[in-house]
Amino acid sequence: MRRGEPYDPTDPELVAERRHARELTRRYNRSEASEAERRRELLEDLFGTVDGDAHVEPPFRCDYGYNLHVGGGFFANFGCVALDVRRIEFGENCLLGPGVHVYTATHPLDAAERAAGLESGRPVVVGDDVWIGGRAVLNPGVAVGDRAVVASGAVVTRDVPPDTVVRGNPAEVVRELDGEG
Repeated sequence: MRRGEPYDPTDPELVAERRHARELTRRYNRSEASEAERRRELLEDLFGTVDGDAHVEPPFRCDYGYNLHVGGGFFANFGCVALDVRRIEFGENCLLGPGVHVYTATHPLDAAERAAGLESGRPVVVGDDVWIGGRAVLNPGVAVGDRAVVASGAVVTRDVPPDTVVRGNPAEVVRELDGEG
């Protein structure tokens, strides 16, 4: 799974790992804003890497957690979902609007192969200083360049260049930014 090869999601080890992530997210989602230290500890237990400060508004959902890596200044608003069968990496100062979904999981195009139950995944990489608007979707295998903006509701199906604004379904570049921050 972590190498991007087809895998069986019913494998007992993977089922146990998903169950563990669900337990940690359940605890996180039931925590109160006043429990900042507890939330930090839960994120550190759940995510593969938490560099610097990170804030995730409950509710939050993920498959495994350990494939999530966030840089300092990370913020995810209410209702974000990360299907992290492969690595999802966020750089420094990334902001996610409410309901952002990031998918690494994918399935075979061939119906018979899908029916056999095997899955695979492709990593998602998001650079530094990126803003992803509410209800946007990042599909498997995409990269979002530094300082890019993904508009609300956009469906990102291919890489987003640095210093651009994308919107639509599929997301298209609608504006170039000056890159000066």
